Amino acid sequence: MVKNPRTPARPDQLRPLNRPLPIRVETEQHLPVALSSANRQRHAIVEVQDTWNVDDEWWREPIHRRYYRVQLDNGSLHTIYADAGAWHEQRY
Repeated sequence: MVKNPRTPARPDQLRPLNRPLPIRVETEQHLPVALSSANRQRHAIVEVQDTWNVDDEWWREPIHRRYYRVQLDNGSLHTIYADAGAWHEQRY
């Protein structure tokens, strides 16, 4: 069991971890085919390894997202998603 440190909780100092980053994604027939990084370098998507949907928080402001785990032409893997018409990259 973890010992109680007897210090007060400080919820005002909490911060979100790994905020998603806005990213530019090119699509064809609603599927991602290329993305541009922050330095505007374009990379083709050579493989979509996985896709999944997240539908959450129906009791507040609902979240409806379609996630893609993609491999780029340089071999790197990225998790991207579309939310309300905008694309983001989720880094872990």
